[in-house]
Amino acid sequence: MILKKKIVLGSTSSYRAQLLARLGLPFVSASPAIDETALPGETPAATALRLAIGKAQSLQSMFEDALVIGADQVADLGGKAIGKPLTRSAATDQLQQMRGNTLQFHSGIALLNTRTGRLQSRNVTTTVRYREYSPREIDNYLDREDALDCAGSAKAEGLGISLIASMQSDDPTAIIGLPLIALVDMLQAEDVLVLE
Repeated sequence: MILKKKIVLGSTSSYRAQLLARLGLPFVSASPAIDETALPGETPAATALRLAIGKAQSLQSMFEDALVIGADQVADLGGKAIGKPLTRSAATDQLQQMRGNTLQFHSGIALLNTRTGRLQSRNVTTTVRYREYSPREIDNYLDREDALDCAGSAKAEGLGISLIASMQSDDPTAIIGLPLIALVDMLQAEDVLVLE
């Protein structure tokens, strides 16, 4: 496989790096410099897409001839954004709010060709319905899995799957934060063929 362009993952997330590594393409990771605060009146879906684009664009001047991937995910409970909890008490509160409810996880992805300026972007939504779990199950889950760094406090790729009743998406990798099906389409549009 001969790559004409350097691929840059605009993220320091180990989850996104592990997902991108599945494609078998060489890449480097870089930390995007962007304020991740939602804008007033902005929907969670719009926030995810805007931040994915912004992350890719923030690295444009650092990489002259590269394909820069930006990604962001925002959980949406009835129009209210649910972010990373960062603390155990915030995670407990989030999981209590989510119990028995359905959330939308909006996974924004962008691919920027820094030489041509071509920008592709997409939002992939995953609908997740949570079980009616007990407060004890919440405590046991948080004792067993570090979920303080993921939107919604439940890692679907880990033990958090035990809190979920159902999940619907066009792309099973979107819930983890990097929709690979969409990314492969975008890479192909830039003449990067994963299986060539």
